Amino acid sequence: MQETISPVDGSVYVERPLATASEINHALERATKAQQGWRQTALPQRMETCRRFVDAMERNAAPIAVELAWQIGRPVRYGASEILRGFAERARYMIDASERSLAGIRVEPKEGFTRFIRREPLGVVFTIAPWNYPFLTAVNSVVPAILAGNAVLLKHSMQTPLCAERFAEAFTAAGLPEGVFQYLHLGHADVSRLIADPRVAFVAFTGSVEGGHAIQRAASGRFIGTALELGGKDPAYVRADANLAHAVENLVDGAMFNSGQSCCAIERIYVDASVYDEFVERGVALTKQYRLGNPLEQETTLGPMVRTSAAAFVRRQIEEAVTQGATAHIDPDLFPAGRAGTPYLAPQVLTGVNHSMRVMTEETFGPVAAIMPVSGDEEAIGLMNDSRYGLTAAIWTSDTVAAIRIGDRIQTGTWFMNRCDYLDPALAWTGVGDSGRGCALSVLGFDQLTRPKSFHLRTVV
Repeated sequence: MQETISPVDGSVYVERPLATASEINHALERATKAQQGWRQTALPQRMETCRRFVDAMERNAAPIAVELAWQIGRPVRYGASEILRGFAERARYMIDASERSLAGIRVEPKEGFTRFIRREPLGVVFTIAPWNYPFLTAVNSVVPAILAGNAVLLKHSMQTPLCAERFAEAFTAAGLPEGVFQYLHLGHADVSRLIADPRVAFVAFTGSVEGGHAIQRAASGRFIGTALELGGKDPAYVRADANLAHAVENLVDGAMFNSGQSCCAIERIYVDASVYDEFVERGVALTKQYRLGNPLEQETTLGPMVRTSAAAFVRRQIEEAVTQGATAHIDPDLFPAGRAGTPYLAPQVLTGVNHSMRVMTEETFGPVAAIMPVSGDEEAIGLMNDSRYGLTAAIWTSDTVAAIRIGDRIQTGTWFMNRCDYLDPALAWTGVGDSGRGCALSVLGFDQLTRPKSFHLRTVV
């Protein structure tokens, strides 16, 4: 039996039995059989089914927001937006993009021959989704996989089992044939065994670097694809010509939203020395305006971290940085809900930091903004690239030409100008280094979920 311990009050919010070996085998058999019929379904019908699925999810946005608060501590004032905006935006974009993305490719004419390439589904796609953005991360692979004619098995984090069940309810309401989408509550050993099963054709994983290595090991005995969206230590650079008010507002939000528990949260901020003091002053003032507390209350803007151990890890990083010479600008007493030994953690702004400190090199995954002054573009570029991660990076400037020039030199999957912590479904979502591999979203997101099949037809008279 798996238990979901709520960060709200430490109670057991959900209990679910783990799937047995027989149930896992039955799910694979059903998925394999259902996929054979689903792949023959015309694409317009698949698209319409997925549209109904999104509609069904949106209708349940309000109760889902409450469930997210209990499962992961996301304030209810923000929880519904994951479904109403982010989730629906991504899903609907991929639905609309599927016609051109899945269309066959005709090559140049050749007398006596008909030649073309089709995109065929892989079979059964196994999606392993994390707890921090349980709907947004899962939709990146689930909807395009089903649009492409695959069947999907979804394994959600033990912290968010209700999210997988919400997917299943919505697909049932949409009229998706039985077996095309299923979820399983699994332990780590069963995840590895399922990846090794020859009936699984592809694995989409979002999680930690350590988890990514475990997925690779489990798949190493087979020639199947794996998409790995892993960690981040995402930097931002504020140039002297930036709109400072806009930069402060967006970067503080980029560091603190969801209590900093985002793979593309802003964790390192480099500010031109000429505007550094003002940026820090404004950033500290804005951070003090957060309301830490019960995520079920509308006035709460910062909820608890997912578990006490996660908050303790962040506290240790902060304390270690201060011991090494950093300055903490936020007095925890301003946030009385933040208490040691609980998942409730006050936000923090650190200065006097450098790259000898873990807070600037290791993923924090908490509500902490660490800020360094830089002398200009060259120093900022060097520091931004001084990381084993490369998921997103951002620049605040009024000079688009400079933004592109600098972006060409930054080792990252996504380069932002004057925004951060956002996935545009029209753009490829990918990472470099320890941020993983593979490509989700955009018209390219279907490539990893299909295989090309060439037709070479000769006419003989």
